[in-house]
Amino acid sequence: MTANLFSTPDFRKLMQEHLAHMIDYLFMKDQEFALACEVKYVDFTPPLPEEIRNSFNDTVLFVLSGYTYETAKREGEMFIFEAGFGSNNFGSTVTMPLLAIKQIFVGEHPVLLNLSYPAPEKKVTVKNSMEALLKNPENQKLLRKKKP
Repeated sequence: MTANLFSTPDFRKLMQEHLAHMIDYLFMKDQEFALACEVKYVDFTPPLPEEIRNSFNDTVLFVLSGYTYETAKREGEMFIFEAGFGSNNFGSTVTMPLLAIKQIFVGEHPVLLNLSYPAPEKKVTVKNSMEALLKNPENQKLLRKKKP
């Protein structure tokens, strides 16, 4: 029963608001912090080299300090920052939904714990592309055979 509570839209919304408020508060106080997040929800632009990406566990800790902290920002439901990875300091912009953040730390102290996850993406599947094409009456007119 408890696990179902954490996956409801109401709980996700509450947790997302809590994450947003906590991040905004830390920025307002100019406080560097760290995030533990689910890497499967994280986007890297440009993509990280395979050897770096493969070194991550399911949950990864990002320490936001110095340049990384200076570039960090919250844009609506997303959290974005620039960071360098690996021994060559490969630069990438990191973008993640707020709900991908599992914990926020200030120093050694956990200040927020998130038990929710981003809402699953709705996947659109089309059984037959012709079926999808014919659902639009305008397309049906175009596909009628011309009589000689």
